[in-house]
Amino acid sequence: MDITKLSSKELADLISQAQKRKKVLAKRKPINQVRAQINKIVRGSGYTFEELFGSVAGAAAAPATRGRKSSKGPRKGTKVEAKYRDPANAENTWSGRGKQPRWLATYVAAGRNLEEFLINKAA
Repeated sequence: MDITKLSSKELADLISQAQKRKKVLAKRKPINQVRAQINKIVRGSGYTFEELFGSVAGAAAAPATRGRKSSKGPRKGTKVEAKYRDPANAENTWSGRGKQPRWLATYVAAGRNLEEFLINKAA
């Protein structure tokens, strides 16, 4: 954060906010103590952390969803099988999700039909 361009009032507000945040953080217990308490409760209940929260190797545990699955579809970055292929360059493919790639948009803008580029055309 560059504070050199802040006015005196903006600096005073920033200092006030920082002091409030510092008080909140000072009231918190150190993270290692909280983790130890949680682990003690989990072990005392006869479970392992992984049974309750899944395997989280070094990462923060995701909040429990109470058995409900997300209706948002696959996670971002999940590979989906290609549905369209460029006839001029077989390495150019598209799954049909997201924005059309440039190679396909060029063909469509030239008046070609999107269905011409389907990999598995229905018979």
